[in-house]
Amino acid sequence: MNRSIRPDAVLVQAVIAGALSFAHLHDLADAAGQDGWKAWAYPVSVDLLLVAAWRRLRSDGPSRLAWCWFVIALVASLGANVATAGFLDLAHPPAWLRFGVAGWPALAFLGGTLLAHTAHTVEDPGPVVPAESALAVATERVAPNSEPEPLPAAVAEPTPALPAADPAPALPVPAPLVDHARKVADEHRTRTGTPIDTDTLRARLGVPAPMADAIAAQLT
Repeated sequence: MNRSIRPDAVLVQAVIAGALSFAHLHDLADAAGQDGWKAWAYPVSVDLLLVAAWRRLRSDGPSRLAWCWFVIALVASLGANVATAGFLDLAHPPAWLRFGVAGWPALAFLGGTLLAHTAHTVEDPGPVVPAESALAVATERVAPNSEPEPLPAAVAEPTPALPAADPAPALPVPAPLVDHARKVADEHRTRTGTPIDTDTLRARLGVPAPMADAIAAQLT
C-alpha cells in the first residue's frame, strides 16, 4: 500500500531558508578569498555551531555558554545574508571582512569544543532537611527559650446537694400485738435478767424484721 506524501509547509520553508543562507555564506567566504572547497566549508561550520548551541539549550536548559555561541553563530549567518544584499562591495571586500572570515575556523572550533565538553553545572540545593527538623528549627528561631504556657486548671463546678431523704414512716402496730409483745419481754427479763433483743422478739412473735423493729421501738 502506497502512502501519500504530504509536504509540510514548515519543513519546506526551513529547507528554502537553509539553502539561501548556505549560499550567502558561501558567496561571502568566496569573496573574502576562501575559494574552492573552503568556501563550501564555511556555511557548514556556521550551521553546525548554530545547531550545537541550540541542542545544548534544549537538552541542558538555558546557560550563558550555550546562549553566547548561539548568538555568535546567528550573527555570522545573519551578517552573511545582509552583506550579500548589496551593502558591501564583494568585488573589493574590506579588510575587516577578510580578517573575520579567516579567523572564523578557530572561533568555531573553540565554540564546538566548549559546547561538547563543558558539563552543565547544577546549583547544589544543599542538604535535604527532614520536615520535622525544619519545623523544630523554625520553632526555635521564633521562640528560642520560651516554654509553653500552662493550660488553666479546670474549675470544678459544685455538685448540687441532694435533698435529705425523708425518714421511713413507722409501721402501724396493733395495740393487742404491742401488749402481747410486752408480756413476752417481761417474761424474758424475769427469766434471763436482761432485756429482750429484737431478733429474739421477732422469733417469739413470728413477725417480719421491720415489724419487730417497730414493736421494739414502742417497748423502750
